[in-house]
Amino acid sequence: MDLGLQKLYGYFVQYGLQVFAAVVILVVGRWGAKIISNFVDRVLSRAGIHRTLAVFLRHLAFYSLLTFTVIAALNKLGVETTSFIAVLGAASLAVGLALQGTLSNFAAGIMIILFSPFEVGDMIDAAGAQGLVEEIQIFSTVLITTDKKRVIVPNAKITGDKITVFPRDMPITGHLS
Repeated sequence: MDLGLQKLYGYFVQYGLQVFAAVVILVVGRWGAKIISNFVDRVLSRAGIHRTLAVFLRHLAFYSLLTFTVIAALNKLGVETTSFIAVLGAASLAVGLALQGTLSNFAAGIMIILFSPFEVGDMIDAAGAQGLVEEIQIFSTVLITTDKKRVIVPNAKITGDKITVFPRDMPITGHLS
């Protein structure tokens, strides 16, 4: 056998097995992440956790496990992952600081969903807005005023101020802003 062909065969055996192992890690890791994230979703749904929060936590579990899988596959290929993990951590910190307001709205949305100070269909007065709660989203709450205006209020403003929840049988009169 030619010397060049032997070298090529040696590279193929050495690196081909690493590439194959990395692909197997990716496939099995993605499959495992899907199974675990669906399991998390089922457990949270059975526990009575709000659907919005359950879906968010399912996605969080899936993408966290997928990130771990990609790092493991890169490590199998011989890529130095310690510096990659450090860069990923620094980037996460920078994104976290840049999204500080958004993250506070997210945390407030989780608090509203978990502790339910009000529900969809309640008439509330919060953060300088008054109206019927149409939707509680992860970052904001949508209110409909008596004059049919749609008001979107950031959740952090709602939880950072007093919340007045009107009884369902009490008619609301006057101009609402």
